[in-house]
Amino acid sequence: MKKITASLLILASAFSYAQTFDTKAEAESALKNELKEPNPIMTGAPFLRISPDARAGGLGDQGVATSADNYSQFWNAAKYSFAKDYSGVAFSYTPYMTSLTSDVFLLNATYYTFLGEDERSTLGASIYYFNMGEIELNSLGVNNEIVPNGMAKPNEFSIDLSYGLRLTDNYSMAVTGRFIRSDLFNGISDGTVQAANTFAVDLAGYYESETMDTNNFEGKLRGGFQVSNIGPKLDYSNSEDNASYLPTTLRLGVGYDFKFDDYNKVGITTEFSKLLVPTPDIRIEETVDGNGNSQYTVVRDIPNKGVMESMFGSFGDAPGGGSEELKEIMYSVGAEYSYNDALFVRAGYFHESKMKGDRQHLTLGLGLKYNAFAFNASYLVPMSDTNNALENTLRFGIAWNFGGETQNNYDY
Repeated sequence: MKKITASLLILASAFSYAQTFDTKAEAESALKNELKEPNPIMTGAPFLRISPDARAGGLGDQGVATSADNYSQFWNAAKYSFAKDYSGVAFSYTPYMTSLTSDVFLLNATYYTFLGEDERSTLGASIYYFNMGEIELNSLGVNNEIVPNGMAKPNEFSIDLSYGLRLTDNYSMAVTGRFIRSDLFNGISDGTVQAANTFAVDLAGYYESETMDTNNFEGKLRGGFQVSNIGPKLDYSNSEDNASYLPTTLRLGVGYDFKFDDYNKVGITTEFSKLLVPTPDIRIEETVDGNGNSQYTVVRDIPNKGVMESMFGSFGDAPGGGSEELKEIMYSVGAEYSYNDALFVRAGYFHESKMKGDRQHLTLGLGLKYNAFAFNASYLVPMSDTNNALENTLRFGIAWNFGGETQNNYDY
């Protein structure tokens, strides 16, 4: 026997479970127990769900309704239309699973610019690269001995291009096209697995009010939405049955900036998000043999649906009904204090249900800005018993703006 065990990486797309009983009562009892167990939503290319920038990382991993910055391409490309600088670039580095290894990391490079002198349309581009380090491949020999099969270097990346347009003085929209490549089996050539390639689209909108005056401060209201990674499935094995859904995600957010004087400002933002992907189904199936005897099987598997059907159907497909639907909604809150637009202190909290992944953590962040250059760092503190791949991880990024200031810089 010579079967490469790394094929288990297809688990995200072939996730299934079945247990057979002789009576319906036994099956129903088992079903109730299954419904009490965690039932996370499985997708391919999960790297697309990792926050790539340290500013968002310090605000509870959110960015759909925060003020515009160089990293808006990932969260909401429509925010670029409200950027204070004409053009900008940014680079970030995020270590991953630092408690286990040192060679897994995420790199991101982003660029944006306004198009034309009217400063109403923008162009953005980014590269998103996830390196999974080196994996030693082994197989079992005829006497069950371990046989080395070399090394694999799995990796995933995406390339984005966005166009944004300011439709009114206070509202903009953007569309992003994305090429995605997920090569989990780099170095494996057994003919049963392959690198998966696909395309996806993001749709986003952003609102920013005029300055509102009160007796004690000036303020701005912000709001945004994004539907990201709308596209065909990832096929890792040249089989539609084993294809994996993209992590299509809906994000909605709202925030408010409090400007107390020329030096001190506080922004508070909250965001809600949900995967628009089918929830693994848990059900009882009855089969009858040739003698007329029934057997009852408790099945847990991922429904095979089309892209649009899976997106709209995801709002009502959770086994267990309405209470389980609410558990699929993730939320975060974040606050950012800035002094003279040069020093930034951030804090946030992110929450995901224990039944859907149990990511619950506090985040802390710091930002420094000098002229056209900015530096950001963030730190994640886990708040649940479930291991978090980013726990106790320091993320950092740098940004550079050029091309001069835009009219947005004089809104206050």
